Amino acid sequence: MEHIHKEEKITKKKTNQSSCCCSHDEPVHSENDGHDHGHDHEHGAEGSLFKIFLPAIISLALLLIGIGFDHYYPQSWFSGYVRIAWYIVAYLPVGLPVLKEAYESIMKGDVFSEFFLMCIATIGAFAIGEYPEGVAVMLFYTIGENFQGLAVSRAKSNIKSLLDQRPDEVNVVENNIATKIKAADVKIGAIIQLKAGEKLGLDGELLSDTASFNTAALTGESKPDTKVKGETVLAGMINGNTISLIKVTTAYNDSKLSKILEMVQNATTKKAPAELFIRKFAKIYTPIVVYLAIAICLLPMLFVSNYVFSDWLYRALVFLVISCPCALVISIPLGYFGGIGAASKNGILFKGSNFLDSISTIQNVVMDKTGTMTEGVFKVQEVIIQDGFDKDEMLKLVNVLESQSTHPVATAIHNHVGKIDASIELKNVEEISGHGLKAEINGKELHVGNFKLMDKFDINYDIDPNAVVYTTIAIAYDKKFAGYITIADEIKEDAKETVDRLKALGVKVTMLSGDKTNVVQFVANKLGITNAFGDLLPEDKVNKLNEIKAKNETVAFVGDGVNDAPVIALSTVGIAMGGLGSDATIETADIVIQDDKPSKIPMAINIGKQTKKIVWQNITLAFVVKAFVLILGAGGLATMWEAVFADVGVALLAILNAVRIQKMKF
Repeated sequence: MEHIHKEEKITKKKTNQSSCCCSHDEPVHSENDGHDHGHDHEHGAEGSLFKIFLPAIISLALLLIGIGFDHYYPQSWFSGYVRIAWYIVAYLPVGLPVLKEAYESIMKGDVFSEFFLMCIATIGAFAIGEYPEGVAVMLFYTIGENFQGLAVSRAKSNIKSLLDQRPDEVNVVENNIATKIKAADVKIGAIIQLKAGEKLGLDGELLSDTASFNTAALTGESKPDTKVKGETVLAGMINGNTISLIKVTTAYNDSKLSKILEMVQNATTKKAPAELFIRKFAKIYTPIVVYLAIAICLLPMLFVSNYVFSDWLYRALVFLVISCPCALVISIPLGYFGGIGAASKNGILFKGSNFLDSISTIQNVVMDKTGTMTEGVFKVQEVIIQDGFDKDEMLKLVNVLESQSTHPVATAIHNHVGKIDASIELKNVEEISGHGLKAEINGKELHVGNFKLMDKFDINYDIDPNAVVYTTIAIAYDKKFAGYITIADEIKEDAKETVDRLKALGVKVTMLSGDKTNVVQFVANKLGITNAFGDLLPEDKVNKLNEIKAKNETVAFVGDGVNDAPVIALSTVGIAMGGLGSDATIETADIVIQDDKPSKIPMAINIGKQTKKIVWQNITLAFVVKAFVLILGAGGLATMWEAVFADVGVALLAILNAVRIQKMKF
């Protein structure tokens, strides 16, 4: 937001935001918990742990007793049909649900699902008399599925925790009487009474003189934020130790938090390339594995002289168990769940796992100055008015014209001048992008903006703009230079740390600003940024960004709004500062940093890098172990027990690795 006045906001359109859903990874808000296979890895979210694992406990107990009777405590009665029936009973608690899933998948046209593989393998084991192994495969597969469900639920809970930030009811004050009503029914303009410790249900304007709010639900920061009368307060904020009155300014479904929640709910529908690849891979891979298993079973009869069908069928069944792609199709989405959840806890909202991947490879961070690396809270330093002009009168005119803008500069002037003179009538108001504003007052033209605005309209001035360190607002009235106002902004306390951490990550930092070059250089020198450019129009920023992209390097653009729409559209990743300040920001950016802290930029990059690292660790682990055991299985050197490890064991190891990201410090 570097121009003297805010430009028209344009919604950015990204072409790389896939909305494809992975088989094990539906949106948080989906009411249909099934995926492509009709299976649900979220079953761990319902019921107690004992209830979830009860079928597996029953099967395990019966299996161990059966193995005991077979090898350690032989019983004369434990043979023949009794033995077969025993293992069938042991199989049913864990096998029936999978058989049902396989049947439903086949009815939906998805024959080659992981459940189908498990059913063929375990029923085949029973067919050749390997009853304990048939039970064991299904038992450990079910245990693995249960742990996967618990892991997915835990990962999603970090994201879903944002959904519980608004109270269902609020106290609305009418005629000095507070009445509790549903938050969704509250009308704009209603007055809410918020007691100490209560959570605000709707966006509004503070009517009390002052109040302190805990904004952790929105920003991830527990440090209290003090608001004064007239300031905006948002749904999800928790009131401090005094009763406060808030005037509702936004409908329940249009609140800032509602938009944030909608964004988070849809985050998991935008897939990273690794997720999309695995999904496509599994659909091709699974049928191939089934046909290979058939070949392993039948082809040797043409080449092996002492061919024994049951031996080769066993090898084929081992091959099927090993080849189940479950470790891949669950651990990879789980890794991205963890990354999105970890970011959300730190007040960084990713609009999709694809952006976790994109930001992990960022080579350049290009940023605005005002509102991004500086506070964006301007204060008037001095007012210099030329002889022949009335200072008070000129300030009144400037104040009226600036009321047409929402830029922080306009706010600073309004705060300095005070109440707007309603008797002053503006005509033909025009915003000139990257320059400022012009209008007609009393038949005379008023120009307020930077000195490029003066040059554009051939207005002569007798000062050197570069000699003034502060941001300068030039004023011209009736084609004559009337003077200028200087405005200063403060550098954010974590801005220097941000630049240092980005450099440590090997990321090049560039500052582009519409502000004066000497002001931009002053800030850049303090922050240690060598590439800094000021006095830029929107098209100049586009050219600078294109220069970077011409080197085939990835670029993240960081701003506190969407007024630089062309630059945001060109960036690899758009990062919005001021997530609590602009609805359009939430709708436009790929990543939203809620508390305006630039130090969250390197944190977001680090989360992306760690997430991608974990995902590829899981892919490598699954492929290497499975490939090794597949070869052993095809050669008759691996049993069902090795196959169980290659499937369930690898899946559990991948899950444990994926959930690590939720414990990491960034």
